[in-house]
Amino acid sequence: MGKISIREIEEILIAKNEIDHSFIELLANDERKGVQHLLKKWHRRKEEEKKVHEKYVQMTRYEQKYRNLGYQHIAGIDEVGRGPLAGPVVTAAVILPADFYLPGLNDSKKLSEQKREQYFEIIQSRATAISVGIIHVDEIDRINIYEATKKAMTDAVVHLNVQPDFLLIDAVKLDTPYPFEAIIKGDEKSISIAAASIIAKVTRDRLMSGIGNEYPEYGFAKNMGYGTKEHLAAIQKFGITPYHRKSFSPIKEYVDK
Repeated sequence: MGKISIREIEEILIAKNEIDHSFIELLANDERKGVQHLLKKWHRRKEEEKKVHEKYVQMTRYEQKYRNLGYQHIAGIDEVGRGPLAGPVVTAAVILPADFYLPGLNDSKKLSEQKREQYFEIIQSRATAISVGIIHVDEIDRINIYEATKKAMTDAVVHLNVQPDFLLIDAVKLDTPYPFEAIIKGDEKSISIAAASIIAKVTRDRLMSGIGNEYPEYGFAKNMGYGTKEHLAAIQKFGITPYHRKSFSPIKEYVDK
């Protein structure tokens, strides 16, 4: 074992997904502190990978349940943007293939921007079907945010290029011809809904960044339209934009002055 350098051992532990048990035993008996450090690091990584895998399997239970009942094209549906003071509400419907595997997939709010962008591209390339629904501020103000969210979700389902036969929806009950289950905190419990949350989140963030270029004073690319201290200060100083929701407080009070 002494003939193998610590650097070579590190390269083996990093490069190989599956390592022979006898090699791990040899490392365990190696008295060099550097080797023991690498071995502990490897064990920690493997334990984390196991937890991520178990979480992913747990998040497939709704998909497995309905596939066992004969459903094949199960669409996950989620929304982003119900709470902000500005910008559209965006929804996504995503149908994943049965063999889809993306460990670490989770509610978009729990992922870094870099991870969301990475997963967005993977989902786009591997999904069976993806559709997005967008309702802009004028309609949000006219029909209210809850109805706008439901309409955006319905639009996303209708425009899927593969017809779903079952829907998994994050918390909302839709008037739809398809059978569905509404799941509280579904973006944490279903891979299909989690995938939809990422598509919706990245899509909306990109839209808000574009609006931010048009109105840089409000920091939309950073706050995404939410009522941050800086955003509220900009409203007081510059007034509102066409992208602000006039039915939302404190925008409503500002308009009524």
